[in-house]
Amino acid sequence: MNNLLDTLTAWSGALAGLLWGNGLTLVILLGMGLYLTLRMGFIQLRGFRHALALVSGRYNCSSDAGQISHFQALSTALSATVGTGNIAGVATAISLGGPGALFWMWVTAFFGMATKFTECTLALKFREIGVDGDVAGGPMYTLLHGLRMKRTATLFAGFALIASFGIGNMVQANSVVDGLGYLLPQVRDNAWLAGAVMAFLVGLVILGGVRRIAHVASAIVPAMALLYISGAALVLFNHAAQIPAALMTIFSHALNPWAVGGAAVGEAIRWGVARGLFSNEAGLGSSPMAHAAARTNEPVREGLVAMLEPFIDTLVICTMTGLVIVVTGAYTLQQEGLVGAALTAYAFESSLGTAGAAVVGIGLSLFAFSTIIAWSYYGDRSARFLFGEAAVMPYRLLFTFLVLVGAAVPLQLVWNIADITNILMALPNLLSLALLAALVQRLKNAYFSARQATGQPPPSL
Repeated sequence: MNNLLDTLTAWSGALAGLLWGNGLTLVILLGMGLYLTLRMGFIQLRGFRHALALVSGRYNCSSDAGQISHFQALSTALSATVGTGNIAGVATAISLGGPGALFWMWVTAFFGMATKFTECTLALKFREIGVDGDVAGGPMYTLLHGLRMKRTATLFAGFALIASFGIGNMVQANSVVDGLGYLLPQVRDNAWLAGAVMAFLVGLVILGGVRRIAHVASAIVPAMALLYISGAALVLFNHAAQIPAALMTIFSHALNPWAVGGAAVGEAIRWGVARGLFSNEAGLGSSPMAHAAARTNEPVREGLVAMLEPFIDTLVICTMTGLVIVVTGAYTLQQEGLVGAALTAYAFESSLGTAGAAVVGIGLSLFAFSTIIAWSYYGDRSARFLFGEAAVMPYRLLFTFLVLVGAAVPLQLVWNIADITNILMALPNLLSLALLAALVQRLKNAYFSARQATGQPPPSL
């Protein structure tokens, strides 16, 4: 049995590495973002200020269809995207791709904002609203209602369902144990107990449906982001004199093959783009399922709100992590064991002492927990699409149980399967974006024109 598991782990790891490390995959994902940026007229710049106004609640949508506010939809989606990738993923990118990888994460996030705008606008356009007000939406409904591709929609939902048990559940539960293990090593020795407590807390949230998930997410996400960003800002304040040199290092390693070598620049691009996409999930099709529940009758409005995700996730939080690693010089230490989250923890601890390790440990735990509750919603929407409303509660119960399992068992095989299903989710979603980009462009133009016609200022910077 062990030999079979080892074989499956090795095989799935090779396939996941091929899919995520393949230049063609990264070109397709990043290329779609570039295409949509041009097609939508640089919407990430033109609509940024208006997106902030929407999130702040300046526009009353209380009478519109939907279940949660713009802010709650953004918080729920951020719960899933702001996760271990912001701590461990950035460190991995810099360890393997050098400081220049951070620059390419920025590029990925900028183009990813246009991708998020497009996929979430479509999610609102083609969502289903039941007689009880329950909302279901996402790429599977876009494919079904917008393109009449039922089989492709079913494939997406199937891959998303599998991914929810892996990347959205068990690997995150394991990350919570690791995060708390930085502070209390005995947590790792009692992983089953930690898993039971975590499963109980997750169950309390997700069994209440999207409204309870959104309520908890809108409380946790700002708090955990503030904690982590404050800790990173303090490290950067302590190393303020090194920031200009760190930025020069980042740009040089990203763009100057004569200084660092063409191979080094290539690795920076590869790992920066891969980890950037993994972190903000632009193009994967997960976030549209949360945004589809937003209370608005204007699809473009939620698309504008959704494009703030890559900005907050990558351009703010990942940047803080990356700069801390570079200014402290932690990335130059090629020590075994100093990889992923451990490298980030070392960088924080080198400047703030044990308090720095606490910031990373607590941050990793909160990020992972928030990802679990958000991905539970993605999974139950996929289960509903595939098997009907009757499957939702059994799914939630199984999901809660797997939190306990994930906290206590080795998970490399699960990680590999999750990586593979994430990419397989992206393919049908990207197909819908390519075929329906013209529709989104028309919706965007009509929305902007209507605002100007009513005498409101154009939603631009």
